[in-house]
Amino acid sequence: MKKEIAGALTGFRVIDLSRVLAGPFCTQILGDHGAEVVKIEPPAGDETRGWGPFTPDGSAYYSGINRNKLHAAVDFSKEEGRKVLLELLAGADVLIHNFKPGTLERWGLGYDEVLSKAFPKLIYCQITGFGEDGPLGGLPGYDSVVQAIAGCMSVNGSPESGPIRVGMSIVDMGTGMNALAAILMAALERERSGLGQKLDISLYDCALAYLHPHAAGYLQAGHVPVRSGNQHPSIAPYEEFATRTGPMFLGVGNDGQFRAACDFLACRELLDDPRFTTNAQRVKNRAALHELLQTIVAEQDGQDLSERLLKKGIPASAILDVPQVLAAPHTAYRSMIVSDGDYKALGIPIKMSRTPGSVRSKPKRLGTDTKAVLRAAGIPDERIDRMISDGIVKVPERAEAKFY
Repeated sequence: MKKEIAGALTGFRVIDLSRVLAGPFCTQILGDHGAEVVKIEPPAGDETRGWGPFTPDGSAYYSGINRNKLHAAVDFSKEEGRKVLLELLAGADVLIHNFKPGTLERWGLGYDEVLSKAFPKLIYCQITGFGEDGPLGGLPGYDSVVQAIAGCMSVNGSPESGPIRVGMSIVDMGTGMNALAAILMAALERERSGLGQKLDISLYDCALAYLHPHAAGYLQAGHVPVRSGNQHPSIAPYEEFATRTGPMFLGVGNDGQFRAACDFLACRELLDDPRFTTNAQRVKNRAALHELLQTIVAEQDGQDLSERLLKKGIPASAILDVPQVLAAPHTAYRSMIVSDGDYKALGIPIKMSRTPGSVRSKPKRLGTDTKAVLRAAGIPDERIDRMISDGIVKVPERAEAKFY
């Protein structure tokens, strides 16, 4: 039997009160790399358990970001539920939540007044839409709304389409990644100081951080960004082309790659055209360059052409859809699909040589591990049974068939 290697975060304990996407995405990465993540949901469950698409076991949305966690359910609106949280925080390294600002304070569990004093080593990560204060402080934030209010939507799309939402929840996912980085930085700093700290991570800040190079161009040069579709505003040719078999993307990032592309496509005459000698000139004359290159690739097989270009060191790809990408040989080679019975999900993108991440447990039914989590905190069975009867904590009903 192959010996299981301990992950980089083995022994790191996380109490996860977050729901939906940003927080659960962050804590799944922590769990993938060995952290003990205790996901505590309200008795009604994380709302994404009710979001499609659905499998026979439940929500694919929920299952995609909630593996490698213990699943418990506690009602923190009740006093004894809040007492349970304090008991669970003993020995925890991290508390992460995305409650509306002020919620834990109203429950008598604010960081400054209570938690930092009771647990001085605790890393407290709060994810909000806009932060706790300021003109938008405390207001609810959702990915697409923040894409709109933070300018991301304004630069996505074409002049003809108008502003378009980015098709993935990039603000939520990026916020989860920033929360991950913040937690790990705080853990590293704690090695020096012996103290935890409060991490203030907002969707708004993270969305603004995506505005490069648009924000830098405006702040430093007064350049107002425009929607450029699949064209890069600063590089050419860096855009979509039509081929006989469908669209492909050619990404020429520098003059050397442009020379290589012209050699490969048998259009060296473009190298002597003063309109295209430098990237600045190619951007200025993008339309003319696009037309000339489009004529060359129009009748070619886009997949074959892009593979041959890529092998010559010229970035290019046919524009693949999700089923094609998930079936691609390189996806399998990089172990970016994991499966366990009926469970299939994206793999672990962070590859580590000595302490690789792993998938140790699948997502589970609401409250599956409630009893085990409470027992591990030293709570006796008779008290657990009473709290189940009183609706303070939840375990799965026998009739429940869905895992997540």
